[in-house]
Amino acid sequence: MQTEIVIAGFGGQGVLFAGQLLAYAAMDNGLEVTWIPSYGPEMRGGTANCTVIISDEEIGSPIVRNPQVALVLNRPSLDKYEPLVKVGGLLVVNASLVDRSVGRRDIQVVMVPANEIAEQLGDRRVANMVMLGAMLANHPVLSVEAVVKAMEAHMLSRHRNLLPLNVAALQEGAKFLAGQLQSA
Repeated sequence: MQTEIVIAGFGGQGVLFAGQLLAYAAMDNGLEVTWIPSYGPEMRGGTANCTVIISDEEIGSPIVRNPQVALVLNRPSLDKYEPLVKVGGLLVVNASLVDRSVGRRDIQVVMVPANEIAEQLGDRRVANMVMLGAMLANHPVLSVEAVVKAMEAHMLSRHRNLLPLNVAALQEGAKFLAGQLQSA
């Protein structure tokens, strides 16, 4: 089993943190992993993305051309990564910041109002965790509990006060699909 994931958005949206958290959770669970961040020179507002490969076998190459999963937190990221998702893959879109529908019909698409959910929790900065939780509910390469444990083990001490909020956001993102199915 090998899963290739791209997480993309603007700098400041926690794109790199979400990817790094997945990588830590995979390592903590004895899996092979690569995490490659990429970002522009701007501190906030520039492009940011990362690739994460999680596997139960040695990873042959860290390059991701056609990911099975893409989390896109803004419109430019959707425009860039929608065509690249592997047929049958999963595209998780932050519906709060994307003003168009997804054109592809050969992939699973989950539209998540991540910013609204994060704001209901009290801080829009956790939209990345809402998105990650929604991804894990739809493509459980790792359990939400494994990611929570990784967050508890690896979150920097200066950010420990944000741990409960990040955990709540992850859980709310995972619950989002279940709520959609019940209301349908």
